[in-house]
Amino acid sequence: MSEPQGVQGRARILSTSHGANPHAFTPSDWARFLSIGAIWGSSFLLIAEALTSFEPGLITWARVTLGAAVLWLFPGARAKVARVDLPRLVAISVLWVAIPFTLFPLAQQHVSSAVAGMLNGGVPLVAATIGALMLRALPGRKQLVGLALGFTGIAMISLPELGHAGSGALGVAMIVVADLCYGLAMVIATPLHQRYGALPVTARMLGLAAVLTAPFGLASVGGSSLTWTAVAATATLGILGTGLAFVIMGSLVASVGSTRGSFVTYLIPVVATILGIVVLNEDVALAAIAGVALVIAGAALASRRERVADRTG
Repeated sequence: MSEPQGVQGRARILSTSHGANPHAFTPSDWARFLSIGAIWGSSFLLIAEALTSFEPGLITWARVTLGAAVLWLFPGARAKVARVDLPRLVAISVLWVAIPFTLFPLAQQHVSSAVAGMLNGGVPLVAATIGALMLRALPGRKQLVGLALGFTGIAMISLPELGHAGSGALGVAMIVVADLCYGLAMVIATPLHQRYGALPVTARMLGLAAVLTAPFGLASVGGSSLTWTAVAATATLGILGTGLAFVIMGSLVASVGSTRGSFVTYLIPVVATILGIVVLNEDVALAAIAGVALVIAGAALASRRERVADRTG
């Protein structure tokens, strides 16, 4: 690609690129894939614990600020990023962090942590759709089957909660909006992670998001109470569930692309459901459990080799 085209591509925020590895997941890809699933799957339990003492806005601001602070301790986070890519950085800080991180604690005041975790599995559907439109190429056949299974699973997961009147449906709606933001952010973030690496991109993204969520966080201080359980849960959310997990996720997306990388959210329902049942004694409908099985099958198919033809057009 010539320099003028490259500059134009950087300046245009709504653009993406293929992953560096079109083949089946490598052991390194699987390690990142499973690590993120475990970390983000447990985040819903940690949010539920933090909500016992902290207001939603304080949880969001604290975890984002902690994640950014930890990453900026590493020299690699301070590597230069071209000015032309700053608008894309601002966009992913809003879409990947500020909006969804604000919505999830609010949503979990209306739905259980298990349901929140399972609904988050809708992200691959969004990422695949947006990615296909931007790249003008459909995912491979196996990835499409995986998406279909995932869609079916998400429907089975959602219907029991949507059948409840009032607040349950509101919580589901909030999570759907968060899923849309996550999916779009993963797609447009891929070129940044490939150009600069996950650490400098994530550190800047979280730093910007900390500023954006500060008003909501500060406004929530008065309604919160200080307990060690909430502090520990929020600190874990910030250091592991935000700082470390986003670095790993950025590396995964750069390697396998946004569509296949987004399938990691199919592991989140499994972890969230197990923790919600075992730790919080939450009730989950049998249909939702069957839905989890379908999204796991979808994730397995997503890890297979992509169609090379789609990458040469």
